Amino acid sequence: MADTSFTTEGLGHAYGRIAALHSLNLSVPRGRTGLVGANGAGKSTLIKILLGILDPTVGSATVLGMDTAKELINIRTVVGYMPEGPCLPLDQTAADFLVYAAGTAGLPPQAARQRASDVLTLVGLDEERFRYLGDFSTGMKQRAKLAQAIVHDPELVFLDEPTAGLDPSGRDEMLNLIARLGTFGIDVVVSSHVLGDIERTCEWVVMLDAGTLLHSGPVGGEADAGTVRVEYASDPSQIAGELTRAGAIVTTTGNKIVVRLPDGDPYTLIRDVSAHHDATIRRLDSGGSSLEELFIHHGQPL
Repeated sequence: MADTSFTTEGLGHAYGRIAALHSLNLSVPRGRTGLVGANGAGKSTLIKILLGILDPTVGSATVLGMDTAKELINIRTVVGYMPEGPCLPLDQTAADFLVYAAGTAGLPPQAARQRASDVLTLVGLDEERFRYLGDFSTGMKQRAKLAQAIVHDPELVFLDEPTAGLDPSGRDEMLNLIARLGTFGIDVVVSSHVLGDIERTCEWVVMLDAGTLLHSGPVGGEADAGTVRVEYASDPSQIAGELTRAGAIVTTTGNKIVVRLPDGDPYTLIRDVSAHHDATIRRLDSGGSSLEELFIHHGQPL
């Protein structure tokens, strides 16, 4: 079994004169991976190349150790895909569509019916299986799209903006489903511009901006024992200035600051400076950089 979900070497793609990806070199381990970036960053283009929907202009890629240029049929038997846009046949019931999707993936009729039933139950659509997809709400359609992506029991599934258009309750349900896929032995690549969704569900993150690679590494992988995150009730700019003068490295985002103190106790320093300014702390915790802070570090906030 391959130890990577996907790799790229010098990968690039252009739509005419517009370059969507620039010389990507990646090696992404198995597990749950977040692919993040603003709209137009190249996320969907990368996924479509990995699926063989698009051919790269330059470079090469592998999925689960298989070359996308030479082993595409083998890749598609073990990979699932949830597109971002509308793709459901609205005049079919959920059950009929899932049986069809399972059969297309090679399951015999009886196994396809059983697998469709199991997956509809997994995504919470068991009571809606005989309703037409055209009558589904947005949240139900997103779950149906996820169901078709995993109905053939793939090793890896690509989810392109799976929470798009969902209300808070629907988003929460979708993220819980994504987090559960690993317990069924399914690796996940989640494309999203919502950093909180990636932090909640993924172990590894790939950050893109305008088709270039900003960062690839474990979520929370920037951890540092001397790092503290603080959220204040009001503008912390004066506090940040005093902390900086005291030798700390400070990053400010709105009412939040990240304090790194190479030598000494950052908690004591933050306590003393905050007390001096009579500042109210809403939240304080230790740990590594959040994804938002990594984007800011690279000069590319979402």
